[in-house]
Amino acid sequence: MVSHINTVSKAMDPVHRHANTLKDPQKMLIGGGIIVSLVLFMYLAITQSIMQPVLMVIGLLLGYTLFHARFGFTSAFRRLMSVGNGEAIRAHMVMLGTATLLFAPILALGISFFGAEVTGYVSPIGVSLIVGAFIFGIGMQLGGGCASGTLYSIGAGRSVMFITLIFFIIGTTIGAAHLPFWTEDLPSLGTFSLATSTNLGYGGALVVSLLTFGLIAYISKVVEKKKNSPKVAQLPSARSWKRIFRGSWPLMVAAVALAVLNALTLMTRGEPWGITSAFALWGSKVAEFIGFDVASWGYWQGEAATALNASIFADSTTVLNFGVILGAFIASAAGGLFKFTKITKGNFMASVIGGLLMGYGARLAFGCNIGAYFGGIASFSLHGYIWGIVAIGGTFLALYLRPLFGLSVPKSNDSVC
Repeated sequence: MVSHINTVSKAMDPVHRHANTLKDPQKMLIGGGIIVSLVLFMYLAITQSIMQPVLMVIGLLLGYTLFHARFGFTSAFRRLMSVGNGEAIRAHMVMLGTATLLFAPILALGISFFGAEVTGYVSPIGVSLIVGAFIFGIGMQLGGGCASGTLYSIGAGRSVMFITLIFFIIGTTIGAAHLPFWTEDLPSLGTFSLATSTNLGYGGALVVSLLTFGLIAYISKVVEKKKNSPKVAQLPSARSWKRIFRGSWPLMVAAVALAVLNALTLMTRGEPWGITSAFALWGSKVAEFIGFDVASWGYWQGEAATALNASIFADSTTVLNFGVILGAFIASAAGGLFKFTKITKGNFMASVIGGLLMGYGARLAFGCNIGAYFGGIASFSLHGYIWGIVAIGGTFLALYLRPLFGLSVPKSNDSVC
């Protein structure tokens, strides 16, 4: 008999993969989510620059897209390493290809909506990147989701992800305190951009990037066919235009949408989409409140000190994060799927360890699956590619750790993964 598994343990995922019918919309929750979003939008419009409410709307759309497609980075890496399924990885390549097509002219010409100086995420390649990406890869497999997955899963009601988020914040705060050691005392080769560190320019770097994405997609297809890997389980969905609001979106549609939204983020605030710098800010503010001399940390020197002393609502990454959570909440309620889930001893401990590893790793690696992998590669930074390779290595190790906490791993004889 062929078994059916979920991509994560049932206790950690409110979306039952075997369900074949849509549930009724949770209208009260939808209304509540819209009201909270409007209140936050108005507050930002009154108290902050016009950029902040615009970013909140972009965050809403990001969260809405992530949930509707269940667009994952954690599950994509896990399926690839466990059974060779590359469906989600190919969606990543479409997302990255679309993003680089959009980023290239934006970065080359400095296009922005509000006059901000436009810069991509190009970070150093060194020991901190290797260590950080590796432990992040382990952490996201234990914590039940990556940085974006943590936010949209909270919006969908996965109770254990609140634990992951708390320890994610703690981990990234500790990482911020330790960062000068990793970046200043340990070897680093500096930054390397395919566009500006070579003679390729943005046009040549774009061609090289697109060819690379195509090659990775092709290899994933070959591996998938060779291993005869199980397909990704299909989720119930509405038909025609109703699918925009209810049910699942095709991965490729979401991939393009996420790339466009990331480009809009770049033009709005002058930087690509990021997540975990806000976690460091939140945790550092709490640490300062309870008596730690956070202002003396190397991480909070220079321009960063302004963010530490200002309201969190003045931080663009914080606003994006709030938007992602609210967008996912509205999307889950529209599908009738918002529900707090059971926390077990196993997934609790996995979330604690996974959250700490992701938080600490994200600071060391200059970002997470969004800031380093997505934003870095879209910005033509070599560190983004290295992050992805090393994080996949961490994922491979975590496949042997997940069962210790009662978490599932796809098997080659599963009907779906």
